[in-house]
Amino acid sequence: MTARPSPDHHPSRRRFAPPLPIASERGAEVGRRIGVGLMYGLWKPRVLGAWKVPATGPAILAVNHSHNVDGPMVMGTAPRPTHFLIKKEAFIGPLDPFLRGIGQLKVDREIADRTAITRALGVLEQGGVLGIFPEGTRGEGDFASLRAGLAYFAVRSGAPIVPVAVLGSTERRGRLIKGLPPLRSRVDVVFGDPFEAGDGSGRRTRKALDEATVRIQGRLTAHLENARRQTGR
Repeated sequence: MTARPSPDHHPSRRRFAPPLPIASERGAEVGRRIGVGLMYGLWKPRVLGAWKVPATGPAILAVNHSHNVDGPMVMGTAPRPTHFLIKKEAFIGPLDPFLRGIGQLKVDREIADRTAITRALGVLEQGGVLGIFPEGTRGEGDFASLRAGLAYFAVRSGAPIVPVAVLGSTERRGRLIKGLPPLRSRVDVVFGDPFEAGDGSGRRTRKALDEATVRIQGRLTAHLENARRQTGR
């Protein structure tokens, strides 16, 4: 995710980004299909609650992040094409045009990346699905440390947040690559109930974003705990 956006930055003063190219929307659907093939070919996804993702309109998928495969796994199991905010370090060599081609968004996590912010808000304005790792980087995947970016996008756009827990095997045996679940192991993807991040006041101040972040963290943590109970992880 990005560094905290400045509360003084209001894309509404100059509107959102221009509409995403049709190719980008089509690309996200192609990315979803690629994700389906790869994830079901290499692992054994078990998907719970996918019906909870709104069928139409903007939505934000807030995903925990403990495996390198979390993004592709959600892309391949979500019922709608998803545009993920992905760290710029991943856009290297042939991966750069590939990731752009499947509708993914490059973000510089060290700054308030206004280009990424504007493009992400553009996805939501056009009724698309934005994928975010609110912890910012791969870690324990427990939502213990959230950045304010998720709150900013949710409050600014009014889009509901759908919590997503990706729970893979923690066993090291069978792993060919560090950071990936063992091949052909079961990976559970649990979608939660959508919720609004704002308090209804419409405030977008730094204090309002901090308060929203606390509320969001509580909801995401509760969903993760429930997902673990459901799956026995």
